[in-house]
Amino acid sequence: MADAKMKKVSFNRFRAKVFNMVSTGVIDEPLNRFYDVMSIVALILNLFAAFAITFDYMEEHYKGLLLVIEGVTTFFFAIDYLLRVFTAKELYPKLSESRSIFKYVLSFTGIIDLLSFLPYYLPVFFPAGSAVFRMFRVARILRLFRINSYYDQLNVITEVLASKKQQLLASVFIILILMMASSLCMYSVEHDAQPNVFQNAFSGVWWSVSTLLTVGYGDIYPVTVAGKILGILISFLGVGMVAIPTGIISAGFVEQYQKLKTAGDYAEEENIHFIRIKLTDKDSWTKKKIIDLQLPKDIMIVAVQRDKDTIIPRGQTVLESGDVVVMCAEKIKEIQPIDLKEITINDGHSWNGVAIKDLDISRQSYIFMIRRRGKAIIPRGNLTIKAGDVILLYEKHSIRDFA
Repeated sequence: MADAKMKKVSFNRFRAKVFNMVSTGVIDEPLNRFYDVMSIVALILNLFAAFAITFDYMEEHYKGLLLVIEGVTTFFFAIDYLLRVFTAKELYPKLSESRSIFKYVLSFTGIIDLLSFLPYYLPVFFPAGSAVFRMFRVARILRLFRINSYYDQLNVITEVLASKKQQLLASVFIILILMMASSLCMYSVEHDAQPNVFQNAFSGVWWSVSTLLTVGYGDIYPVTVAGKILGILISFLGVGMVAIPTGIISAGFVEQYQKLKTAGDYAEEENIHFIRIKLTDKDSWTKKKIIDLQLPKDIMIVAVQRDKDTIIPRGQTVLESGDVVVMCAEKIKEIQPIDLKEITINDGHSWNGVAIKDLDISRQSYIFMIRRRGKAIIPRGNLTIKAGDVILLYEKHSIRDFA
């Protein structure tokens, strides 16, 4: 019983680690960062091969290389899809194992991930449909939307489209009604004069689409007076129809940025002091997971700066030598406030050449560290202060000073 429970816990931890690896934008560990880079490189190479092979010169000289690139990157997409199916439970933790997999497979991103590799292998089983399957490979381009996780500007676009979804659907519904009405009207007016052009209502739909959306291909056009008058009216309506969704999206952007500005104007700001600690090989936190540090409940690690990357820490994040750990504590107003002061000693300072025990400082003040030539020194009573030392002073205030 205990062994089965331990195996389940180990399996869940392994699955969570795999989920962090395949999740775009999670770079708290080198493996996750490497997988993100590899995913982007594979996608760029795959799209490059798909475009390059359409040129006669590239196909003649580099067809073999381009096919190898496409095959390797597509295989990577297949492995990525299987890993995402395997970790679907982490994506939807409130659902059961089977339902979470089912929800991911039928989601928009799941369908895009499936179409990224499946059409490449289908011609092996269905050779007759190779041309159709190749068309579905275009779905790989939609994987570029995963870059959305890196840029807040793209997130704003997504939020605007989601918030204005009902208005956009209403405008599309109006456009469809106008297209159907204009196509039937034009067919009725022009069919007798151009039976070969306006053969049926679908011919009118093609004309109405190109006119209402202001494309105007010119392959179908009215020749009768009534048809031309009707075409002029519908062209005016087309300008308005294109303006409706454009105005809705523009208004959404204005509202979104106004919300952000209003939140900033009316939010209560308060300075928070953060502590930054750079870890070395000798520190006890090095090579430990954050969950194992046993920090007080009111203190949290808010970020880990590793080289040029800023990592949002999780419980399983392992701290490394050279990491800069950023911590903050919950502010409690009832606790007596303190002051930390940094004093640089120069040649003319009264403390220069004086032992700490002989300093004339308040009983509410304590020297807790001295920095000398870049090294930290624990202060002792007989330690003599020298020019160039940086004194870190802890000063406690009485509560009545802040009443």
